[in-house]
Amino acid sequence: MQSENRLFDDFVKMMNGVAGTFAGMGREAEAGAREKFREWMAGSDFVGRDEFEAVKAMAAAARDENEILKARIATLEAKVAGPVAGAAKPSARKPKASPGA
Repeated sequence: MQSENRLFDDFVKMMNGVAGTFAGMGREAEAGAREKFREWMAGSDFVGRDEFEAVKAMAAAARDENEILKARIATLEAKVAGPVAGAAKPSARKPKASPGA
């Protein structure tokens, strides 16, 4: 059943138009805010995920290489320190006989 009152029909049409306008304004505001956020992010010194992962992998490789080099240095130091430490120890020679004995 349709209303016989034209004023009521016009009011409903106007409210539908207002609701559509507000929905459009909301979409426009959201799109504008997204664009401003993208501009702000682009202007900042943030790195992307792929760049972060690449640097993370490089750091892990450098850390592994550092551990290998530490082990090599320790081995070389042990080789160098081994004979020097043995030469520094007093030898177990027989004491010389005194001339008056």
